[in-house]
Amino acid sequence: MNWINNVVRPKISGLLSTAKREVPDNLWVKCPESGQMVFYKDLEANQFVVPGSNFHMRMGSQQRLQHLFDAGEYRTVAVPSVQQDPLKFRDGRKYTDRLKDAKAETKLEDAVLVGEGQLEGLQVVAAAQDFRFMAGSLGMAAGEAIIAGMLRAVELKTPFILFAASGGARMQEGILSLMQMPRTTIAVQKLRDARLPYIVVLTDPTTGGVTASYAMLGDVHIAEPGALICFAGPRVIQQTIREQLPDGFQRAEYLLSHGMVDMVVHRHQLRETLARVCRLLMSGAGAAAPKEARKVNGKPYANGSSVDGKVIETAARESGVIEPEAVPNSQRFDPGKAEKPKRDDGGASSQKDAPRNA
Repeated sequence: MNWINNVVRPKISGLLSTAKREVPDNLWVKCPESGQMVFYKDLEANQFVVPGSNFHMRMGSQQRLQHLFDAGEYRTVAVPSVQQDPLKFRDGRKYTDRLKDAKAETKLEDAVLVGEGQLEGLQVVAAAQDFRFMAGSLGMAAGEAIIAGMLRAVELKTPFILFAASGGARMQEGILSLMQMPRTTIAVQKLRDARLPYIVVLTDPTTGGVTASYAMLGDVHIAEPGALICFAGPRVIQQTIREQLPDGFQRAEYLLSHGMVDMVVHRHQLRETLARVCRLLMSGAGAAAPKEARKVNGKPYANGSSVDGKVIETAARESGVIEPEAVPNSQRFDPGKAEKPKRDDGGASSQKDAPRNA
């Protein structure tokens, strides 16, 4: 009797029950470009690139770093703590409540996650902005994370890689948020002084104060296909100038054709591209790079923190690099011998000597 009550009846009730099973909200994801429905697990396994349209969906910061580092293993870099709500800001809700919700949703302390680890055997430090955390906005905590990552790269003498994704400065922190722009710029200069590579990966979207500061100060700028990269958005610009903007305006491919980014790389090739660029830029840093990375096309390539102009010049001569031809003095521009504008009406300048109307 117990077997009938405990086993048979619950199974029959389950078969006859009309109650709906709980289905996760993100079980299926719709492609914004083609409208294709993709199973979430398949999308996740494909690095959040829609298989049919190759549309690059947004990625979280943890997933970014896992796909970057060898075997997905990295150590989180400690970030100094900051005051949560210095201005006691409140709009529709308290700023502290918004922070609590964002932390609960993303399992992050703020919009930037910094990690250190191996990239194809080369030690690197990387930071990734998470758009889910208040649109990846730049506040005091995010600024401290960026600075901590750059200083950690200087300490370890490694390249620094940044995955930028942000809606701009965080308005709830006012001028304290805007102060992160010059502070992060100074941290970038620390990398420059140490002669360490700073590589920026611009993802969708990278806008506002982030674009106006550290996101556009890299040595190499790599963009993902279709990423929106701008300061003010296209809708704001179009409403301001009241003109129709070109197709693909402020997208990665448009910026590449106009010289604002160095390359547009598919997400599946991004890791190997970053590894190759890091090896290339660190090839002159002695033991920091493998011996095979110190050659490009079979010839020595000198660059990095321990290389000066004489080393580069010597390597170029020994490797048979063709030096640029010197321009003869006869072809150089001399301001003193510049051709003066021709005069009309008998040698008098038409503008200077023309009679003025009373």
